[in-house]
Amino acid sequence: MRTLLIAGNWKMNAGPTEAKELAESMVAAREGKDDSQDLLICPPFISIPAVAEAFSGSNFKVGAQNVSTEDNGAYTGEISTSMLKDAGCEYVIVGHSERREYYHEDDSLVAEKALKVLKDGLKVIVCVGEKLEERKSGNHEKVVKNQVEAVIKQVDKSNADNFVIAYEPVWAIGTGETATPEQAQEMHAFIRGLLSEVWGDDEAEKIRILYGGSMKPGNADELLSQKDVDGGLIGGASLKADSFSGIIDIAESI
Repeated sequence: MRTLLIAGNWKMNAGPTEAKELAESMVAAREGKDDSQDLLICPPFISIPAVAEAFSGSNFKVGAQNVSTEDNGAYTGEISTSMLKDAGCEYVIVGHSERREYYHEDDSLVAEKALKVLKDGLKVIVCVGEKLEERKSGNHEKVVKNQVEAVIKQVDKSNADNFVIAYEPVWAIGTGETATPEQAQEMHAFIRGLLSEVWGDDEAEKIRILYGGSMKPGNADELLSQKDVDGGLIGGASLKADSFSGIIDIAESI
């Protein structure tokens, strides 16, 4: 059975002072609880050291929201894998829909970033998902298939233990809309099928596929109870210690 991964993406929220307070509140909310699931927070770059310090000795891990494909040099504004590791990161998110849309990151660049993250000893969370018009037109599976295969055809299956996919229907991110449990399971099963075709059944069964898109305590149970939903990539609800802890409680009860 796959261990659930409950991950928070703080996006462009919480500078170092606020981030440290929020991280400390999250640790306090889990005090006395024997968490068996994997817990992760991905703060803004500038807040990573403060969060890592606050999480020291706890079950929480720290990740980044993006990364450069370069090691170092004249790349103003970029952050390398070695910098992230030095700051305490274990995971990196690549291909989030906001990176794809606002910064024009295509499938090829997402694959390159995923390869770089894995090569340099970090775990990667690859985000995939369709826009509303793509779902309405019936092209949602084709869109997700292209996004998934662009990465897994470049990444060796030996990386399965360090590879996570997050399915995030773009129409459900920050909108309050959520895919139904049936829609989520259908797409997660479809993605696992793609993994199986390229990497084989054994490796496909190892891969955790997270749901991202307005998950909160009120809907986490029905989403996390789906067979192929292995956790959540959580935005707004991860910015409040009590709501994030509530999702963790639900994950622990499943």
